Amino acid sequence: MNMPIYQLADVVKLYGQREVLHLDELAILRGEIFGVVGPSGAGKSTLLRLLDFLEPPTRGQIRFGDYTTGNNGTTLLSVRRRLAMVFQRPVLLNTTVADNVAYGLRLRRAERIAQRVQVALEQVALRHLALAPARTLSGGEMQRVALARAIVLEPEVLLLDEPTANLDPYNVGLIERIVADLNRQRGTTIVLVTHNVFQARRLAQRAGLLLDGRLVEVSAASQFFTAPGDPRTAAFVRGEMVY
Repeated sequence: MNMPIYQLADVVKLYGQREVLHLDELAILRGEIFGVVGPSGAGKSTLLRLLDFLEPPTRGQIRFGDYTTGNNGTTLLSVRRRLAMVFQRPVLLNTTVADNVAYGLRLRRAERIAQRVQVALEQVALRHLALAPARTLSGGEMQRVALARAIVLEPEVLLLDEPTANLDPYNVGLIERIVADLNRQRGTTIVLVTHNVFQARRLAQRAGLLLDGRLVEVSAASQFFTAPGDPRTAAFVRGEMVY
């Protein structure tokens, strides 16, 4: 069994006086696709922001490899460079597709930038649009550019926040295939946040249900989607409204 790459203990996140996340414990295993499902407002995106060290927990600890953060807000650049995140609504620079994908590599003064960008664009089936202005792309194409910009960095962990929301079936299928290939071929650890139960079932090896900022159940996908232990999980998997 793979060892955890993340370990969360007694993690609480407050915005003002409002508690949006409260996790007693959570382990994410190295090399797995971990799916986080739940309704809007359940705390899924907040969890991703904590895993990406974009902000610290109000209380508790997040351990990533040998690095542990508490509530002091300290985040090491070397740690964050091992991670990449793709948001639900991609924000692209007002330049070409290739320049968007190259942006992170240039900041890191990487080598073979042009070659790596071409490989990433090939992976997301956008090589033919390398010189196109990014702002002229469709929504699905823009999301694939954002994905290429993340995977070109070859992160240990890829964090995905509703990566196919509002996309057409072609782009959904393409992005799902890219994600599965990254996990299988590179061993990339992937945390997928989605309200789409079917997508989580297709991709995740383990899954968890988040409701009102708390994890209701975490288990292997085979159990989570077919024989969940909690009635709230069973209802959510059936497509019922659960709050």
